[in-house]
Amino acid sequence: MQMFSITSPNTWAALNATVGGRLFGGLPLAYSCIQDSTSPQCSNVTHNYLDEVFRTNHVGGFVNAQWESCQATGEQCLLDYTNTSDLRPITGGDGCHPGSVSKFYIDVREPSDVSAAFAFSTDNHVPLVVKNTGHDYKGRSSAPATLGLWISYSAEFIPEGCSDTPASTPAVTIGAGVQWYEAYAFAEANNITLVGGTDRSVGASGGWLMASSLLSSVTKGGGHSLLSNTMGLGVDRVVQFKVVTPDGQYRTASACQNQDLFYALRGATSIASPPVTLQTVIVSFSPTSDPSLTEEMWSIMVANSAKWAEDGWGGISNQQAAIYINPVLDAAAAKESMAPLIEFGQRLLALKKANASLVVTTFPTWYSFFTVFSSQFVARSGIPVALTSRLLSKSNFETTASQKELVSALTAANDATGSVILLFSTPASYPGDDATSVTDAWRDSLTHVTLVTTWNWNATKAEKEGQYTLASSAIDHLRKITPDAAYVNEADVYEPNHEATFWGTHYDKLLAIKQKYDPNQLLDCWHCVGWKPASSLYQCYLPRD
Repeated sequence: MQMFSITSPNTWAALNATVGGRLFGGLPLAYSCIQDSTSPQCSNVTHNYLDEVFRTNHVGGFVNAQWESCQATGEQCLLDYTNTSDLRPITGGDGCHPGSVSKFYIDVREPSDVSAAFAFSTDNHVPLVVKNTGHDYKGRSSAPATLGLWISYSAEFIPEGCSDTPASTPAVTIGAGVQWYEAYAFAEANNITLVGGTDRSVGASGGWLMASSLLSSVTKGGGHSLLSNTMGLGVDRVVQFKVVTPDGQYRTASACQNQDLFYALRGATSIASPPVTLQTVIVSFSPTSDPSLTEEMWSIMVANSAKWAEDGWGGISNQQAAIYINPVLDAAAAKESMAPLIEFGQRLLALKKANASLVVTTFPTWYSFFTVFSSQFVARSGIPVALTSRLLSKSNFETTASQKELVSALTAANDATGSVILLFSTPASYPGDDATSVTDAWRDSLTHVTLVTTWNWNATKAEKEGQYTLASSAIDHLRKITPDAAYVNEADVYEPNHEATFWGTHYDKLLAIKQKYDPNQLLDCWHCVGWKPASSLYQCYLPRD
């Protein structure tokens, strides 16, 4: 494995002094169990190993465990996710190794810390990674032999430099490191609504929000939400953000200054909305007793998706459940709009299908819904995962023939993996302002679909490669019938034609802005704008022909 080009303790000591003594060594999440298996710290790890928030609050923890390992060499410090109290995976055999955890981290508290890191990286040729929360499916916040940056209210807001703005905008300033479960609690306490992610540990101002990868080693995604159909993507709601550019300057970007940077990163301030009441419909059942029920449910959903988008619904579904929320209809109109799904749920109950359930209710706020949802539907955490995705175009829903083709493709993908998730989280009813740099396919799509494959700590290199291949071949069922479009943060690690797939026609403009603000390519990450595939940052990725 490639090591640092510098080894002098004095060099690191000088950096530590520059950042106020907040430089520290990076260690794997489970390392405390190597030091003392009876310690409270080790017990905390074994009991919370699969908890996403616990992982994001530890510098050596990542939501998907393979990104704290070196997949190419097998160096790792992973536990058995099926039995996290068993320490044999790290105490015997190959032991505990740092894998892709950075050698050193800076606990970033001030913009000057980032400036110092940039200068240090430039002077000493030490590559950088940025870890906001570690909720990253593509390994862009970890790499061996790197210096890591660990990014651990106003009722009225006028963007700086916009003195001519006719009226202030209700907004919330979200600092780096804030996770959505924290932001939602703040919003609830202040009687506002924020459009954000559906997993607790997602960083509110990190990769979820921003649209490209110009000034970070974490790709920015645009930010989809179950509220996006009526309230837009995260990038649609940005007023201003502040960022340290590779020249060490702390810049403000908005519609009134550094406009090209604002466009590129659009998407970490979020426009706030008044509280919204959510009409909610939930249907669930056990597909193991009757697998045809999944196809029947998805057929109903696909046939009605265009109308439901127009009516303001957002939602999520897997092979055993469908959850829809609506912030614009009243209870009576919601029941009428969602009648086909409600009738399906009623049939399941009448037929006494296994674990059948139908819930038609109202949540008074987004936070009240999120609290229930996030306690029952949690993304895989502490488990190695290969994830792929596709944006489903509105044209896939237009005719009876295209709907049948789509349901067949979804069913085939789910038969291969058992993990298909349909997210009705596109801004299908929100036109936007044509000033963001996310792919235009977001607004031409009704659904964002994901699927995953997994493996455990003792998988061989060939078995890991096989799971990545399986995930990619499963999403091929949808690739064949959709345009080249996928959500950059939840896409195939080996996505073909990734530049067009992630950014569409915006890529060339983004590349030019990247070259303006980062001419020496100080910052880089996997499949980001202007990335360098030969970089040592990627030595732990599995090679792919």
